[in-house]
Amino acid sequence: MTKTDDNNLDLATIQNIKKELLERKAQIIKDLDDVSNKDSKDPSKHTAKFPEYGDKSDENAQEITEYTTNLATEKVLETTLRDIESSLKRIEDGTYGICKYCQQPIGKKRMLARPVASACIPCKTKLQKNG
Repeated sequence: MTKTDDNNLDLATIQNIKKELLERKAQIIKDLDDVSNKDSKDPSKHTAKFPEYGDKSDENAQEITEYTTNLATEKVLETTLRDIESSLKRIEDGTYGICKYCQQPIGKKRMLARPVASACIPCKTKLQKNG
């Protein structure tokens, strides 16, 4: 087996990654439910929960602190969820592990290290230098 063969994604590896992504997705949805409410008009969106502790100034400060934390957590979770859903879609349509910029294989090591990656390291490096 050549070195390039070791770096290619095989079906078993993709299936293992898919299983892990589905588990992470379920956990993220649970975590989102803990810090936010689903938008009644668009259930795919969430609104950070605002806690109600009381009317005293220290309670108000605690509410604002927790709400700020919930907002930041919600944003990170939603971004991660979008990345996971995008990766799952690429698995289903057969484009998982292919760089969206150069259409070359991303490589097994990178996909195992960052299962939601959609760009190879050279393209990602170029983007970061130019962006």
